[in-house]
Amino acid sequence: MTLHDETTPPDAAALAHPVSGGAAAGSRHARAVGNLASRVYPDGDDARADPWSIDLERIQFSPYFSRLSAVTQVVSPSMGGAPVHNRLTHTLKVSAIARVVALQLNTRSRQAGEGDVCNATVVEAAAYAHDLGHPPFGHLGETTLDRLARDELGLADGFEGNAQTYRILTALDVVENAPRGLNLTAAVRAASAKYPWAPSVGAADIERIGPPRGIRRSPDGAYRVHKYSAYDIDLDDLAEARQGVDAEPLRQSIEGAVMDLADDIAYSVHDVDDFYRAGILDHAPIAAEFRGWLDDVLEWRSRDDAEVRAELAPGAGLERLRRKMRRDDPWIADDEAFLAAVSDVDAEMVTDLLARPFDGSLTAERRLAGFTDRWIRRFQESARLRPLDTPRAGPVVLSPWAWHHVEVLKFVHKRFVLSRPDLAIQQRGMSRILARSVRALGEWLDDDLDRARTPRRLRELIALAREQYAQLPAERRPTDAEAETLARSRGIVDYVASLTDAQAFALSEAISGRADRLWALGQRL
Repeated sequence: MTLHDETTPPDAAALAHPVSGGAAAGSRHARAVGNLASRVYPDGDDARADPWSIDLERIQFSPYFSRLSAVTQVVSPSMGGAPVHNRLTHTLKVSAIARVVALQLNTRSRQAGEGDVCNATVVEAAAYAHDLGHPPFGHLGETTLDRLARDELGLADGFEGNAQTYRILTALDVVENAPRGLNLTAAVRAASAKYPWAPSVGAADIERIGPPRGIRRSPDGAYRVHKYSAYDIDLDDLAEARQGVDAEPLRQSIEGAVMDLADDIAYSVHDVDDFYRAGILDHAPIAAEFRGWLDDVLEWRSRDDAEVRAELAPGAGLERLRRKMRRDDPWIADDEAFLAAVSDVDAEMVTDLLARPFDGSLTAERRLAGFTDRWIRRFQESARLRPLDTPRAGPVVLSPWAWHHVEVLKFVHKRFVLSRPDLAIQQRGMSRILARSVRALGEWLDDDLDRARTPRRLRELIALAREQYAQLPAERRPTDAEAETLARSRGIVDYVASLTDAQAFALSEAISGRADRLWALGQRL
């Protein structure tokens, strides 16, 4: 698949080609077949030569994008201590990595005598957009809102940060020339969908190619969709966008695959940067884990799964990772590549970097910068186009060498940061803050005497969801009573998910009756 060059305007003939069998001209659904630059609504900026740059600007100037500077990546930026990545700084680095990967892929393609394989500006726009939907308090907030949405608010499609991103781009954010959403091109909307399906995806569709990343098969044979990029209410928009880019069913577009790969690279390297600076990556237990596995590789391989699952000795975590990789991704997992990855990470990160605590000196900064730059460059250069021969792989992948190294670096973060009891204690408190806010807003909306004083934005979000449910096709449209309940629930989730960490704290305290900064609070929420 080849997108228009960044400087090439869309083909006028393609723009004029209506959807076969579609709605009447002028309708919201009158779309161009296979036209990457098609938008949902007529756009006042259509005369400009570069539709991709228009999309990039709209995302960059979005208040949802600005909000990311005050939203947790792993540790809340509102907390004291060493500076860490927030969602905005992470996003900026993902975008930089993604653009380099896209340009490298195009350079190799030209050297092979072919045209560009992806549009670097579309890749960059998708990277800027990819975390817009993350709620307060990072992945903890995502898990909490999903549980509340399903168990207490009756939303069968729950809450998912990737689906919330797509909802922001296409429904919640605003631009002058569209009734809702940023009215982005099909190419950018499709590229923003890291998991291009909704929770309602059918088993037959999954069986056709096998479960991709984000969908698991349970022991009873049923499929569990735990990652997705559209709620059922937004699915038609995603289907239209993907018709524009002609993507394979349940497959990322090439631009979406580059964005996803760049996100993995940034996550694997920059979290090491953060927590090494903060003194959280303790050398001794990490070194013990790596030496415990490397010193007994063959002995670990000989043990049965039940024994390894129960083992607490150093090295067991890495062995569980090796087995998980072989179980989930046999198309790429390789024992010798895993051994090389563990050995390299042990040598370059554990022994060389972490053995010397970060002391804030320029020498330490240079050592850390060298580590970060070296690994990111290796990963970027390893990206390759791949035939769609396995459901677990996108159209762009890391080399087997790089993939194993990324997984081992991510293991260090998950095992020695996310599993820390002190972080878990704080996260339990954050979970209660979100639960308190969701429940209190629901009670307020149920109060016949005081409902009119609920935040105007909350009422507008409910009205928007109500309108969307009413526009669903007849076979998927809920009854009026069901739609009212669903709209109320989706509006509450949209409202709470759009808060910053600090706003979530403030809302929770205000709902609990605290009067701190009372008059400064209301209009901002």
